Amino acid sequence: MQLWEGVTLAMTQLRAQKLKSFFALLGVMIGVMFLLVVVSVVEGMDRYIREDFSSQIFGINTVRLRRSPEISFSSDPEYWRTQRRRPRITYDDAEAVRRRLSVPARIGVESGSSDPVVGDNGRTVTNVRVMGVSPEIFQIRNWAIERGRAFTPQEADRGTPVIVLGWGTADQLFGGSNPLERTVRIRGFPYRVIGVMEPLGSFFGESLDNLVVAPARSAVQAFLNPRGVVDQVVVQTLDPSTLRETQAEIEGIMRARRGLRPTEENDFALETTEETLSFWDRISTVLFIALPGLVAIALVTGGIVIMNIMLVSVMERTREIGVRKALGARRQDILTQVLIESASLSGMGALIGIALGIALTVILSATTPLPASVAPRWITLAMLLGVGVGIAAGVYPAARAARLDPVEALRYE
Repeated sequence: MQLWEGVTLAMTQLRAQKLKSFFALLGVMIGVMFLLVVVSVVEGMDRYIREDFSSQIFGINTVRLRRSPEISFSSDPEYWRTQRRRPRITYDDAEAVRRRLSVPARIGVESGSSDPVVGDNGRTVTNVRVMGVSPEIFQIRNWAIERGRAFTPQEADRGTPVIVLGWGTADQLFGGSNPLERTVRIRGFPYRVIGVMEPLGSFFGESLDNLVVAPARSAVQAFLNPRGVVDQVVVQTLDPSTLRETQAEIEGIMRARRGLRPTEENDFALETTEETLSFWDRISTVLFIALPGLVAIALVTGGIVIMNIMLVSVMERTREIGVRKALGARRQDILTQVLIESASLSGMGALIGIALGIALTVILSATTPLPASVAPRWITLAMLLGVGVGIAAGVYPAARAARLDPVEALRYE
Protein backbone atom coordinates (compact mmCIF):
# COMPACT_ATOMS: atom_id res chain seq x y z
CA MET A 1 0.00 0.00 0.00
CA GLN A 2 2.84 2.39 0.88
CA LEU A 3 4.41 1.85 -2.55
CA TRP A 4 1.19 2.64 -4.39
CA GLU A 5 0.57 5.67 -2.18
CA GLY A 6 4.05 7.02 -2.97
CA VAL A 7 3.54 6.58 -6.71
CA THR A 8 0.11 8.24 -6.50
CA LEU A 9 1.53 11.23 -4.65
CA ALA A 10 4.30 11.57 -7.23
CA MET A 11 1.79 11.52 -10.10
CA THR A 12 -0.37 14.06 -8.29
CA GLN A 13 2.66 16.33 -7.98
CA LEU A 14 3.35 15.92 -11.73
CA ARG A 15 -0.20 17.00 -12.59
CA ALA A 16 -0.32 19.85 -10.08
CA GLN A 17 3.03 21.40 -10.99
CA LYS A 18 3.51 20.51 -14.66
CA LEU A 19 6.23 23.01 -15.58
CA LYS A 20 8.31 22.40 -12.46
CA SER A 21 7.95 18.64 -12.89
CA PHE A 22 8.96 18.89 -16.55
CA PHE A 23 12.23 20.62 -15.66
CA ALA A 24 12.75 18.10 -12.86
CA LEU A 25 12.52 15.22 -15.33
CA LEU A 26 14.37 16.89 -18.21
CA GLY A 27 17.88 15.78 -17.21
CA VAL A 28 16.81 12.15 -16.78
CA MET A 29 14.86 12.23 -20.05
CA ILE A 30 17.85 13.56 -22.00
CA GLY A 31 20.30 11.14 -20.40
CA VAL A 32 18.15 8.07 -21.06
CA MET A 33 17.27 9.18 -24.59
CA PHE A 34 20.94 9.85 -25.40
CA LEU A 35 21.94 6.48 -24.00
CA LEU A 36 19.44 4.56 -26.14
CA VAL A 37 20.09 6.44 -29.39
CA VAL A 38 23.90 6.37 -29.27
CA VAL A 39 24.19 2.77 -28.07
CA SER A 40 21.64 1.59 -30.63
CA VAL A 41 23.45 3.32 -33.50
CA VAL A 42 26.91 2.12 -32.40
CA GLU A 43 25.70 -1.45 -31.88
CA GLY A 44 23.86 -1.42 -35.22
CA MET A 45 26.96 -0.15 -37.02
CA ASP A 46 29.13 -2.72 -35.26
CA ARG A 47 26.82 -5.58 -36.24
CA TYR A 48 26.56 -4.37 -39.83
CA ILE A 49 30.31 -3.84 -40.26
CA ARG A 50 31.23 -7.21 -38.76
CA GLU A 51 28.55 -9.32 -40.42
CA ASP A 52 27.28 -7.83 -43.68
CA PHE A 53 29.96 -5.36 -44.75
CA SER A 54 32.97 -7.49 -43.84
CA SER A 55 31.60 -10.56 -45.64
CA GLN A 56 30.83 -8.61 -48.83
CA ILE A 57 33.92 -6.40 -48.91
CA PHE A 58 36.61 -8.56 -47.32
CA GLY A 59 35.17 -12.08 -47.25
CA ILE A 60 34.80 -14.35 -44.23
CA ASN A 61 37.87 -16.20 -42.87
CA THR A 62 40.21 -14.53 -45.34
CA VAL A 63 43.86 -13.54 -45.41
CA ARG A 64 44.75 -10.83 -47.91
CA LEU A 65 48.26 -10.50 -49.34
CA ARG A 66 48.88 -6.89 -50.36
CA ARG A 67 51.73 -4.55 -51.14
CA SER A 68 50.79 -2.36 -48.15
CA PRO A 69 48.01 -2.33 -45.53
CA GLU A 70 44.54 -1.54 -46.84
CA ILE A 71 43.86 0.93 -44.04
CA SER A 72 46.51 2.99 -42.28
CA PHE A 73 46.28 6.10 -40.10
CA SER A 74 49.97 6.97 -40.28
CA SER A 75 50.82 10.55 -41.28
CA ASP A 76 54.58 9.95 -41.43
CA PRO A 77 55.85 10.74 -44.97
CA GLU A 78 58.73 8.27 -44.54
CA TYR A 79 56.22 5.49 -43.84
CA TRP A 80 54.44 6.13 -47.13
CA ARG A 81 57.72 6.39 -49.06
CA THR A 82 58.68 2.98 -47.66
CA GLN A 83 55.31 1.54 -48.72
CA ARG A 84 55.72 2.85 -52.29
CA ARG A 85 59.19 1.28 -52.58
CA ARG A 86 57.84 -2.18 -51.84
CA PRO A 87 57.62 -4.75 -54.69
CA ARG A 88 54.16 -5.20 -56.22
CA ILE A 89 52.07 -8.35 -55.72
CA THR A 90 51.95 -10.51 -58.87
CA TYR A 91 50.18 -13.49 -60.41
CA ASP A 92 53.37 -15.45 -59.76
CA ASP A 93 53.00 -14.73 -56.02
CA ALA A 94 49.45 -16.07 -56.16
CA GLU A 95 50.59 -19.22 -57.97
CA ALA A 96 53.40 -19.77 -55.45
CA VAL A 97 50.91 -19.54 -52.59
CA ARG A 98 48.54 -21.89 -54.43
CA ARG A 99 51.27 -24.50 -54.97
CA ARG A 100 52.92 -24.39 -51.57
CA LEU A 101 50.08 -23.72 -49.14
CA SER A 102 49.32 -26.90 -47.17
CA VAL A 103 46.08 -25.66 -45.59
CA PRO A 104 42.86 -26.28 -47.62
CA ALA A 105 41.79 -22.89 -48.97
CA ARG A 106 40.32 -20.95 -51.88
CA ILE A 107 42.84 -18.60 -53.50
CA GLY A 108 41.89 -15.73 -55.78
CA VAL A 109 43.29 -12.46 -57.11
CA GLU A 110 41.63 -9.12 -57.60
CA SER A 111 42.31 -5.58 -58.72
CA GLY A 112 40.01 -2.60 -58.92
CA SER A 113 39.50 1.00 -59.99
CA SER A 114 36.69 3.44 -60.63
CA ASP A 115 35.63 4.12 -64.23
CA PRO A 116 32.59 4.98 -66.34
CA VAL A 117 30.78 2.11 -68.10
CA VAL A 118 28.94 2.64 -71.40
CA GLY A 119 26.12 0.40 -72.63
CA ASP A 120 25.39 -0.48 -76.26
CA ASN A 121 22.33 1.79 -76.00
CA GLY A 122 24.52 4.82 -75.34
CA ARG A 123 23.77 5.08 -71.65
CA THR A 124 26.72 5.82 -69.35
CA VAL A 125 27.10 5.06 -65.65
CA THR A 126 29.91 6.97 -63.95
CA ASN A 127 32.02 6.12 -60.92
CA VAL A 128 31.52 2.36 -61.33
CA ARG A 129 33.75 0.05 -59.30
CA VAL A 130 35.52 -1.97 -62.01
CA MET A 131 37.03 -5.19 -60.68
CA GLY A 132 39.29 -7.71 -62.39
CA VAL A 133 39.12 -10.97 -60.44
CA SER A 134 39.67 -14.69 -60.66
CA PRO A 135 36.56 -16.93 -60.47
CA GLU A 136 37.25 -17.93 -56.85
CA ILE A 137 36.41 -14.39 -55.71
CA PHE A 138 32.69 -15.02 -56.33
CA GLN A 139 32.74 -17.75 -53.68
CA ILE A 140 35.11 -15.91 -51.34
CA ARG A 141 32.95 -12.79 -51.29
CA ASN A 142 29.70 -14.74 -51.43
CA TRP A 143 28.52 -12.96 -54.57
CA ALA A 144 25.35 -14.62 -55.83
CA ILE A 145 24.18 -14.44 -59.45
CA GLU A 146 20.59 -13.33 -60.02
CA ARG A 147 20.53 -13.80 -63.81
CA GLY A 148 22.94 -15.53 -66.14
CA ARG A 149 26.18 -16.93 -64.76
CA ALA A 150 29.69 -16.09 -63.55
CA PHE A 151 32.66 -16.56 -65.87
CA THR A 152 34.37 -19.97 -65.90
CA PRO A 153 38.02 -20.74 -65.01
CA GLN A 154 38.66 -21.34 -68.72
CA GLU A 155 37.30 -17.90 -69.64
CA ALA A 156 39.37 -16.37 -66.82
CA ASP A 157 42.60 -18.07 -68.00
CA ARG A 158 42.06 -17.01 -71.63
CA GLY A 159 41.07 -13.46 -70.63
CA THR A 160 37.76 -13.75 -72.49
CA PRO A 161 36.02 -10.33 -72.65
CA VAL A 162 32.96 -11.27 -70.61
CA ILE A 163 31.57 -9.36 -67.67
CA VAL A 164 29.17 -9.68 -64.73
CA LEU A 165 27.24 -6.55 -63.81
CA GLY A 166 26.32 -5.43 -60.34
CA TRP A 167 22.57 -5.12 -59.85
CA GLY A 168 22.66 -1.32 -59.69
CA THR A 169 24.85 -0.92 -62.78
CA ALA A 170 22.64 -3.27 -64.81
CA ASP A 171 19.53 -1.33 -63.78
CA GLN A 172 21.05 2.04 -64.70
CA LEU A 173 22.42 0.83 -68.03
CA PHE A 174 19.52 -1.25 -69.31
CA GLY A 175 16.53 -0.47 -67.09
CA GLY A 176 13.89 -3.19 -67.31
CA SER A 177 15.32 -4.85 -70.43
CA ASN A 178 17.37 -8.05 -70.32
CA PRO A 179 21.09 -7.17 -70.09
CA LEU A 180 22.37 -10.67 -70.93
CA GLU A 181 24.34 -10.91 -74.18
CA ARG A 182 24.39 -7.12 -74.43
CA THR A 183 27.67 -5.22 -74.83
CA VAL A 184 29.24 -2.72 -72.44
CA ARG A 185 32.46 -0.76 -72.92
CA ILE A 186 35.05 0.21 -70.33
CA ARG A 187 37.69 2.64 -71.62
CA GLY A 188 36.75 1.58 -75.12
CA PHE A 189 37.14 -2.18 -74.51
CA PRO A 190 33.95 -4.14 -75.36
CA TYR A 191 32.61 -6.83 -73.00
CA ARG A 192 29.75 -9.28 -73.37
CA VAL A 193 27.39 -9.35 -70.40
CA ILE A 194 26.94 -12.90 -69.13
CA GLY A 195 25.46 -12.30 -65.66
CA VAL A 196 23.90 -9.93 -63.16
CA MET A 197 24.55 -10.17 -59.41
CA GLU A 198 21.95 -10.19 -56.70
CA PRO A 199 21.65 -6.86 -54.81
CA LEU A 200 24.40 -6.31 -52.24
CA GLY A 201 22.80 -3.30 -50.54
CA SER A 202 24.61 -0.17 -49.43
CA PHE A 203 27.15 0.99 -46.89
CA PHE A 204 26.37 4.31 -45.17
CA GLY A 205 24.36 5.41 -48.20
CA GLU A 206 26.99 4.29 -50.74
CA SER A 207 25.67 1.61 -53.08
CA LEU A 208 27.64 -1.64 -53.22
CA ASP A 209 25.79 -2.62 -56.41
CA ASN A 210 27.45 -0.03 -58.63
CA LEU A 211 30.16 -2.40 -59.90
CA VAL A 212 31.21 -4.64 -62.78
CA VAL A 213 33.36 -7.75 -62.52
CA ALA A 214 35.54 -9.07 -65.36
CA PRO A 215 38.25 -11.75 -65.59
CA ALA A 216 41.50 -10.40 -64.16
CA ARG A 217 43.44 -11.42 -67.30
CA SER A 218 41.02 -9.75 -69.72
CA ALA A 219 41.49 -6.29 -71.18
CA VAL A 220 40.88 -4.62 -67.80
CA GLN A 221 44.43 -5.52 -66.78
CA ALA A 222 45.64 -2.87 -69.23
CA PHE A 223 44.41 -0.05 -66.98
CA LEU A 224 44.03 -1.64 -63.55
CA ASN A 225 47.70 -2.53 -63.00
CA PRO A 226 50.94 -3.15 -64.91
CA ARG A 227 50.99 -6.48 -66.69
CA GLY A 228 51.24 -9.43 -64.30
CA VAL A 229 50.48 -7.29 -61.23
CA VAL A 230 47.39 -7.49 -58.97
CA ASP A 231 46.13 -5.41 -56.06
CA GLN A 232 45.85 -8.37 -53.73
CA VAL A 233 45.75 -12.12 -53.36
CA VAL A 234 42.80 -13.30 -51.26
CA VAL A 235 43.03 -16.63 -49.43
CA GLN A 236 39.92 -18.03 -47.74
CA THR A 237 40.44 -20.94 -45.37
CA LEU A 238 37.86 -23.74 -45.57
CA ASP A 239 38.28 -24.30 -41.83
CA PRO A 240 38.03 -21.07 -39.74
CA SER A 241 40.32 -22.53 -37.05
CA THR A 242 43.25 -22.64 -39.50
CA LEU A 243 43.19 -18.92 -40.29
CA ARG A 244 46.28 -18.03 -38.24
CA GLU A 245 48.14 -21.08 -39.52
CA THR A 246 47.32 -20.03 -43.08
CA GLN A 247 48.54 -16.50 -42.41
CA ALA A 248 51.83 -17.83 -41.00
CA GLU A 249 52.35 -20.15 -43.99
CA ILE A 250 51.73 -17.37 -46.51
CA GLU A 251 54.20 -15.16 -44.65
CA GLY A 252 56.83 -17.90 -44.85
CA ILE A 253 56.19 -18.47 -48.56
CA MET A 254 56.48 -14.77 -49.38
CA ARG A 255 59.59 -14.21 -47.26
CA ALA A 256 61.28 -17.12 -49.04
CA ARG A 257 60.26 -15.73 -52.46
CA ARG A 258 61.56 -12.26 -51.57
CA GLY A 259 64.80 -13.64 -50.04
CA LEU A 260 64.29 -11.80 -46.76
CA ARG A 261 66.71 -12.46 -43.91
CA PRO A 262 65.32 -13.31 -40.45
CA THR A 263 66.20 -9.81 -39.18
CA GLU A 264 64.50 -8.02 -42.10
CA GLU A 265 60.91 -6.83 -41.90
CA ASN A 266 58.25 -8.01 -44.34
CA ASP A 267 58.05 -5.98 -47.54
CA PHE A 268 54.41 -7.01 -48.02
CA ALA A 269 51.24 -6.84 -45.90
CA LEU A 270 49.13 -9.73 -44.64
CA GLU A 271 45.74 -8.80 -43.24
CA THR A 272 42.76 -10.65 -41.88
CA THR A 273 39.28 -9.16 -41.64
CA GLU A 274 39.70 -8.73 -37.87
CA GLU A 275 42.96 -6.81 -38.34
CA THR A 276 41.47 -4.60 -41.03
CA LEU A 277 38.51 -3.79 -38.79
CA SER A 278 40.78 -2.92 -35.85
CA PHE A 279 40.27 0.77 -36.72
CA TRP A 280 36.54 0.34 -36.09
CA ASP A 281 37.32 -1.45 -32.81
CA ARG A 282 39.24 1.62 -31.66
CA ILE A 283 36.42 3.97 -32.63
CA SER A 284 33.69 1.87 -31.02
CA THR A 285 35.78 1.43 -27.86
CA VAL A 286 36.20 5.20 -27.55
CA LEU A 287 32.47 5.69 -28.03
CA PHE A 288 31.56 3.11 -25.41
CA ILE A 289 34.07 4.64 -22.97
CA ALA A 290 32.91 8.21 -23.57
CA LEU A 291 29.22 7.32 -23.53
CA PRO A 292 28.89 6.64 -19.76
CA GLY A 293 30.55 9.97 -18.99
CA LEU A 294 28.22 11.93 -21.25
CA VAL A 295 25.15 10.10 -19.94
CA ALA A 296 26.34 10.58 -16.36
CA ILE A 297 26.49 14.36 -16.83
CA ALA A 298 22.85 14.49 -17.89
CA LEU A 299 21.73 12.07 -15.17
CA VAL A 300 23.64 13.88 -12.41
CA THR A 301 22.11 17.16 -13.54
CA GLY A 302 18.67 15.56 -13.54
CA GLY A 303 19.33 14.02 -10.12
CA ILE A 304 20.30 17.40 -8.61
CA VAL A 305 17.12 19.00 -9.98
CA ILE A 306 14.98 16.14 -8.62
CA MET A 307 16.69 16.46 -5.21
CA ASN A 308 15.86 20.17 -5.12
CA ILE A 309 12.27 19.49 -6.12
CA MET A 310 11.95 16.88 -3.38
CA LEU A 311 13.46 19.28 -0.80
CA VAL A 312 10.83 21.87 -1.73
CA SER A 313 8.15 19.17 -1.57
CA VAL A 314 9.30 18.08 1.90
CA MET A 315 9.26 21.70 3.08
CA GLU A 316 5.74 22.27 1.70
CA ARG A 317 4.50 19.12 3.46
CA THR A 318 6.20 19.70 6.80
CA ARG A 319 2.87 19.89 8.70
CA GLU A 320 1.63 16.76 6.91
CA ILE A 321 4.78 14.89 7.98
CA GLY A 322 4.28 16.15 11.53
CA VAL A 323 0.69 14.83 11.56
CA ARG A 324 1.87 11.44 10.24
CA LYS A 325 4.51 11.19 12.93
CA ALA A 326 2.03 12.24 15.59
CA LEU A 327 -0.29 9.44 14.44
CA GLY A 328 2.50 6.86 14.80
CA ALA A 329 4.45 6.92 11.50
CA ARG A 330 8.01 5.77 12.02
CA ARG A 331 11.15 7.36 10.58
CA GLN A 332 11.45 4.43 8.20
CA ASP A 333 7.91 5.05 6.91
CA ILE A 334 8.64 8.71 6.12
CA LEU A 335 12.02 7.82 4.58
CA THR A 336 10.48 5.13 2.36
CA GLN A 337 7.60 7.40 1.33
CA VAL A 338 9.89 10.20 0.09
CA LEU A 339 12.24 7.76 -1.68
CA ILE A 340 9.30 6.18 -3.51
CA GLU A 341 8.08 9.59 -4.63
CA SER A 342 11.56 10.55 -5.87
CA ALA A 343 12.05 7.22 -7.67
CA SER A 344 8.60 7.53 -9.26
CA LEU A 345 9.38 11.00 -10.59
CA SER A 346 12.71 9.86 -12.01
CA GLY A 347 11.17 6.65 -13.37
CA MET A 348 8.55 8.68 -15.22
CA GLY A 349 11.36 10.73 -16.76
CA ALA A 350 13.13 7.50 -17.76
CA LEU A 351 9.95 6.16 -19.40
CA ILE A 352 9.54 9.36 -21.43
CA GLY A 353 13.25 9.24 -22.34
CA ILE A 354 12.93 5.59 -23.44
CA ALA A 355 9.93 6.43 -25.64
CA LEU A 356 11.77 9.38 -27.21
CA GLY A 357 14.95 7.28 -27.65
CA ILE A 358 13.07 4.48 -29.43
CA ALA A 359 11.25 7.00 -31.64
CA LEU A 360 14.50 8.77 -32.60
CA THR A 361 16.23 5.46 -33.28
CA VAL A 362 13.41 4.36 -35.59
CA ILE A 363 13.51 7.73 -37.40
CA LEU A 364 17.30 7.55 -37.80
CA SER A 365 17.12 4.00 -39.12
CA ALA A 366 14.38 4.92 -41.61
CA THR A 367 15.75 8.23 -42.90
CA THR A 368 19.54 7.79 -42.77
CA PRO A 369 22.05 5.10 -43.78
CA LEU A 370 22.85 4.49 -40.11
CA PRO A 371 21.76 0.98 -39.05
CA ALA A 372 20.15 1.07 -35.62
CA SER A 373 17.86 -1.03 -33.46
CA VAL A 374 17.07 -0.84 -29.74
CA ALA A 375 18.05 -3.95 -27.80
CA PRO A 376 15.80 -4.87 -24.81
CA ARG A 377 18.79 -4.97 -22.45
CA TRP A 378 19.47 -1.27 -23.05
CA ILE A 379 15.83 -0.41 -22.34
CA THR A 380 16.09 -2.32 -19.06
CA LEU A 381 19.38 -0.58 -18.20
CA ALA A 382 17.92 2.83 -19.04
CA MET A 383 14.94 2.22 -16.75
CA LEU A 384 17.16 1.00 -13.92
CA LEU A 385 19.40 4.05 -14.31
CA GLY A 386 16.40 6.37 -14.20
CA VAL A 387 14.96 4.81 -11.04
CA GLY A 388 18.45 4.62 -9.50
CA VAL A 389 19.01 8.33 -10.06
CA GLY A 390 15.66 9.05 -8.39
CA ILE A 391 16.55 6.95 -5.34
CA ALA A 392 20.00 8.55 -5.06
CA ALA A 393 18.50 12.04 -5.44
CA GLY A 394 15.84 11.33 -2.82
CA VAL A 395 18.16 10.09 -0.06
CA TYR A 396 18.97 13.53 1.37
CA PRO A 397 15.38 14.93 1.23
CA ALA A 398 14.06 11.65 2.66
CA ALA A 399 16.58 11.69 5.52
CA ARG A 400 15.75 15.32 6.24
CA ALA A 401 12.02 14.54 6.31
CA ALA A 402 12.55 11.50 8.55
CA ARG A 403 14.54 13.58 11.08
CA LEU A 404 11.83 16.23 11.49
CA ASP A 405 10.63 16.68 15.05
CA PRO A 406 6.83 16.08 15.05
CA VAL A 407 6.18 18.98 17.50
CA GLU A 408 8.19 21.46 15.42
CA ALA A 409 6.66 20.14 12.22
CA LEU A 410 3.13 20.68 13.53
CA ARG A 411 4.01 24.30 14.40
CA TYR A 412 5.39 24.95 10.87
CA GLU A 413 3.47 27.61 8.92
